[in-house]
Amino acid sequence: MPPLDRSNADKIRICAISHPRASRMVSAFLPDYLNVADVKIINKSFDDALNAALELERNGEVDVFLSAGSNGEYLRNNVKTPVVLIKVTGFDILHALMKAKRVSSRIAIVTYKVTNTELEFVKQLLNIELEQRSYTTLEDAKDQFRDLASKGYKVIVGSSLITELAEQNNLTGILLYSETSIRLAIEGAMEIARITKAEENRRERLNTILHNLNEGVVAVDMEEKIQSINPAMKKFLNISDIDVSDRQLSKVSELSLMETLQTGMPKLNQIQKIGFKTIVTNRIPIYELGVQTGAVITCQDSNVIQQADRNIRSQGKTRNYTAKYELSHVIGTSTPIRQAKVLATQYGKTSSTILITGETGTGKELFAQGIHNLSPRKNNPFVAINCAAFPESLLESELFGYEEGAFSGSKKGGKTGLFETAHTGTIFLDEIGDMPFPLQTRLLRTLQEKEILRVGSNEPMSVDIRVIAATNRNLKKSVADGDFREDLYYRLNILCLTIPPLRERKNDLPSIAAHLLNNAFRRLNSNLVEDKLLESLLPYFSNYHWPGNIRELENVIERLASYHIDQGLPDAIDISNIQRIIPEIFNMAEERPDDGNDVNPLKSVSKTHELLHIEKTIRECDGNYNEAAKRLGISRTTLWRKLKNTH
Repeated sequence: MPPLDRSNADKIRICAISHPRASRMVSAFLPDYLNVADVKIINKSFDDALNAALELERNGEVDVFLSAGSNGEYLRNNVKTPVVLIKVTGFDILHALMKAKRVSSRIAIVTYKVTNTELEFVKQLLNIELEQRSYTTLEDAKDQFRDLASKGYKVIVGSSLITELAEQNNLTGILLYSETSIRLAIEGAMEIARITKAEENRRERLNTILHNLNEGVVAVDMEEKIQSINPAMKKFLNISDIDVSDRQLSKVSELSLMETLQTGMPKLNQIQKIGFKTIVTNRIPIYELGVQTGAVITCQDSNVIQQADRNIRSQGKTRNYTAKYELSHVIGTSTPIRQAKVLATQYGKTSSTILITGETGTGKELFAQGIHNLSPRKNNPFVAINCAAFPESLLESELFGYEEGAFSGSKKGGKTGLFETAHTGTIFLDEIGDMPFPLQTRLLRTLQEKEILRVGSNEPMSVDIRVIAATNRNLKKSVADGDFREDLYYRLNILCLTIPPLRERKNDLPSIAAHLLNNAFRRLNSNLVEDKLLESLLPYFSNYHWPGNIRELENVIERLASYHIDQGLPDAIDISNIQRIIPEIFNMAEERPDDGNDVNPLKSVSKTHELLHIEKTIRECDGNYNEAAKRLGISRTTLWRKLKNTH
């Protein structure tokens, strides 16, 4: 099969450096390889040959050298490019000796460095007198020839250098190499060049990858001398302008691979400080054909890893725009809560806007979700947002979305707002009373026109949504104070639902507390169930006014469950111990007996309005300080002290 034709750029570049006689044999085969190889022949030896070879290396003009004998060994020891030697086979020796026998039965064979003991058998086979000599230098070879000539030898077998010296000494020189040896050497050179090129291409691809990695990488040999280092690692080590090749890693940085080199064991995800940076390192031994040849260390800035982790978490976590609660999840049978549930059930059948009011922690979102799940929109999105949780600029883009390039830092492709996301479903605007005044205008337009306008866009977009808003503020007062738009208030307050505070539904306390306690046990991986644990605490719970409502009750129950499990207590509890973990319940009980008139408790009023609230309550009690103290949830002594301190 004819050789594969290649372009000049793909051809293998071979340089044959030898004495003229071997070179002529190589030249004879060149036509067979012209399509795949570019062969250059140089008739030089030793230092002259080496200088020529180094020049070709520097210019990048050679892939492989082809040489023979001492000349080839000399090149192999002094150049980096692969050197393929023309090897002598047993057939070559036998064929050369048979040719030499035609000249004389006394034959000398001169080889580089070593002799061949097996030739004793050939000597007997051919019935010849055979003298073997070896040489290491050119002068040594010349001395051998003078000695052989003096002993009457007429024919010398050896390399091209030896045959040339033989002729210079008026002897017959027989070249050892055959045509087969030359052809095998050329093809071997081509194969090595192909392998070398493939390895160089692989190394170049690897270096390109390493060069563009943000992760720092450095590889060392078994003496910890640096063999490869990428720019990211140089930046980590602050040695960007220094050539550290073949220098020990531990001598040019705070990093070390000595332990990995000694043990051959990897060490992964290690935390280390370099200067002011905290990095994560991986140390891995390098094995080739089962033998350890070095090690590699990779470094990454811990801040980058943390940022990547945040990105993965934010991208991998799909927001669940569904309502998971039903109105049946609202616990309680007291009159106020039953009335609220009846009204919420009626509202669920409509698509009108709803305003839910109530103190913090009363469960306004639970009611909003329950209403959504009773409505015709129950299979569509339920999107909730706390209007008090975002600054004005961010809240606007969250609600209405933005176009690509709307502002500096906006992401490519823009962003879908929550009104768009809630299309065909319900949007729950919690803490609506804290919405910035400018955004109230945009919200009012959305409610009126049923369309939204993305930030940076001129094209309005229609949306089909139901709005449920919630607040713990007195919106009428906010309107009067100029903090809330009056027209928006009336647009929101089409259907109104007030959630009663816990102090107005204390008959529900036992069932709510029991439910919360069992849930707390499950979260703490406990098999305990509520039995008599709450029995001795319920009177104290009933005397407390619960300013944080059910959310505060849940926190108290969580503390109680944790304490109960940690102490390994039986169902009955020691009140004196529990008093330490929920002191607010007992402090209130000590100050105030439970007479059922727990209206207008002072603790639910801010300090700035405390005096006004006290005076208002005294007026409502027609000046009866005992009755006022009961309503305020404080003792008469505390009432007199507060009046005295505020005047």
